[in-house]
Amino acid sequence: MIATANAVFRPLLRLGLIPQIVIGIVAGVLLALFTPGIASNVALLGQLFIAALQAVAPILVFVLVAAAIAAHQTGQPTHIRSVLVLYVVGTLIAALIAVAASFALPTELTLDAGQVDGNPPSDILSVLRDLLLNAVANPVTALMDTNFIAILAWAIGLGLTLRQASDTTRQALSDLSAAITRIVTLVIRLAPLGIFGLVAGTLAEAGVQALLNYAQLLGVIVGCMLFVALVSNPLLVYLATRQNPYPLVFACLRGSAITAFFTRSSAANIPVNLELCRRLELDEDTYAISIPLGATINMCGAAITITVITLATTHTLGISVDFPTALLLCVVSALAACGVSGVAGGSLMLIPMAASLFGIPTEVAMQAVAIGFVISVVQDSTETALNSSTDVLFTAAACRARQNIAQE
Repeated sequence: MIATANAVFRPLLRLGLIPQIVIGIVAGVLLALFTPGIASNVALLGQLFIAALQAVAPILVFVLVAAAIAAHQTGQPTHIRSVLVLYVVGTLIAALIAVAASFALPTELTLDAGQVDGNPPSDILSVLRDLLLNAVANPVTALMDTNFIAILAWAIGLGLTLRQASDTTRQALSDLSAAITRIVTLVIRLAPLGIFGLVAGTLAEAGVQALLNYAQLLGVIVGCMLFVALVSNPLLVYLATRQNPYPLVFACLRGSAITAFFTRSSAANIPVNLELCRRLELDEDTYAISIPLGATINMCGAAITITVITLATTHTLGISVDFPTALLLCVVSALAACGVSGVAGGSLMLIPMAASLFGIPTEVAMQAVAIGFVISVVQDSTETALNSSTDVLFTAAACRARQNIAQE
């Protein structure tokens, strides 16, 4: 029996991770279409996969960042500044693209959706204050609550102080980092089964009927994200590296965006991104910091969501938006997107803050938030896929740009 099973599954196991994930997606779709009852039960596989990633991500980030900083040699470049510039510029461009698309394809909403729970921030200062407060949280609490702002702050502080420690101490920290990385690798190998469960469970529960009522809104959001992923981001990478960006773009989409789409969590996708950076042979001193940092502040997809739904609300209410105000909305959306991880409800809960620029009452804006939750099966998945894959893309671009300069 065991020999027969091995003979059947051995060709499948020899395939790469991405082909296995594609097979899992197709199997999940077929199962949800033909036997939705069974599909709901196998959703447990997806829940276990996400839980495993979320459980290992905080301690992985903490140990990896601390070990990378502790082992860093003075004078050795880390390219973090270049990565941060790409993060900020990419998010601003994404917001501008969302404004242009919203003006070209004005969308109306049916603002009679039910209210949603949550207290949205009143202004951008509230978002920034939450970020600062999160940064000084108790480290044990931060690990338990996956507060990556505090995890990063404590890891950086510990790494800087351990740079003066003995070689034995720093080697022990490096060995611990390697051990946790191996555990993460084992978890990632289970991605095909996890994504199979996620696809089957999501389609069985939500279906596609709920999305049809908001097809144009969803089309504008997803279209903007695809444009950013396939046009504006590659252009930024080309400007940074002076090389054809698309081999790197497609490598990041295959290696990061697929898993991020189905896990719908930038935090859960951190281990996947770190493994992808290792396969791309990037500088570990760079990606050990830039990937968890990007999962916190690089939110071009969130900027698109905030901008498009806010402008759709203004169009529905007949509010005229001039170019200077739209430009201000781009800046607010980009800044607010950086604080998504510190706000309950993610990017959708920041819509009322952006809507307040146009005098839209919170109770009306929260109806737009409710519509966002209806389409979140696709919107949030696409947003996370863009955010997460961009973290690796810009990290790789910064590393390769420095390599090109060194070779010259």
